[in-house]
Amino acid sequence: MQKLRDYQVDIANKGVNILKSKGIVYYALQVRVGKTLVSLETARLFDAKRVLFLTKKKAISSIESDYINFGYDSHFELFVHNDESMHKIDGKFDLVVHDESHRFGSFPKPSLGAKTFKKMFSHIPLILLSGTMSPENYSQFYHQFWCSMFSPFKEVNFYKWAANYVKIKMKHLGYAQVKDYTDADINKIMSVIKPYIITFTQEQAGFTSEIEEEILKVRMKNSTYEMCDRLRKDLVIEGKNQVILADTSVKLQQKLHQMYSGTIKFESGDSMVIDLSKAEFISSYFKDKKIGIFYKFVEELNALKTIFGDRLTTDLDEFNNTDKSIALQIVSGREGISLKNAEYLVFYNIDFSATSYWQARDRMTTIDRKFNKIYWVFSEGGIEEKIYKSVIKKKSYTTNHFKKDYL
Repeated sequence: MQKLRDYQVDIANKGVNILKSKGIVYYALQVRVGKTLVSLETARLFDAKRVLFLTKKKAISSIESDYINFGYDSHFELFVHNDESMHKIDGKFDLVVHDESHRFGSFPKPSLGAKTFKKMFSHIPLILLSGTMSPENYSQFYHQFWCSMFSPFKEVNFYKWAANYVKIKMKHLGYAQVKDYTDADINKIMSVIKPYIITFTQEQAGFTSEIEEEILKVRMKNSTYEMCDRLRKDLVIEGKNQVILADTSVKLQQKLHQMYSGTIKFESGDSMVIDLSKAEFISSYFKDKKIGIFYKFVEELNALKTIFGDRLTTDLDEFNNTDKSIALQIVSGREGISLKNAEYLVFYNIDFSATSYWQARDRMTTIDRKFNKIYWVFSEGGIEEKIYKSVIKKKSYTTNHFKKDYL
């Protein structure tokens, strides 16, 4: 039977006391430190009998394996479910674990997931898990706690909470003005939620690995640049059977994001690969290397399959047990899985989310691995590098939580 590391046992012992006294404990542990094992150990110490663990679909098998391999099956029943289908869950539980709880951070209105959780499980003691508690801004804290009756925030909705914790501004969106709730007072927020949170860094856990990032540039086909220039100018491209429409600034940005990486989704909903240059470049540059590839748009996977053929899989077990490389969609693959068997991580494209950046880039990290190399494949003259620079500016929202003098 496998055993926990000493720091994981120590965290769980501290956490169960918070859980017993407050009804919620938030484990803000950096990626790869072992949030799953800490939560399972906490459930054992809590003397839970039926535990519900809500997570992403791709992480389910890993959590179930930990449950068996570390012997927790002799202490309590564990029910692991995809939190996107939590509305289908039936049964009674005496403890709920919500993985990657920053996904409940939408505001000013709560996400459908947060509302569903509150309706079904708000009365049950709760363990929240995340390595990126507020990846975009500090207003993301409210609904993560709001979904539980044990929330330390007494305001019944976000708007009343914001009146106390946010410096509300006005911002212009086209011809309209809307309220901007992003400038939250983190010191005031932390004065309330600090007793509920335990943080732990990779450094504290003994990780000494270094992550190095490198940007690689790819020249796309001339026809790709011509299409992008035409769309910028005319905001529409009409073909015989399909239309590319960019009648708003948001749609223009989205279409260019697709096209500069070689794919497009038409107004009809159909999509296609228009340029294989990136996939060809990755195949050539990383020839004979076992890599993990993150893509953003569905057609990018089709481009990779076209070039890689049977050298590529989308199945984690097959990746771990063969010499094949793996391709994963950024959002679905960024959390709850390990790509430690990859020589490198390669990003075919980039997501606007800071969560995606911080979570996905750490998929190879283990306590024994000393060096990780990340490659970003951007098109020459495209918009990916601008997105990259925008995302890394959000670094403070994640790293501040782990400063020793912060909490």
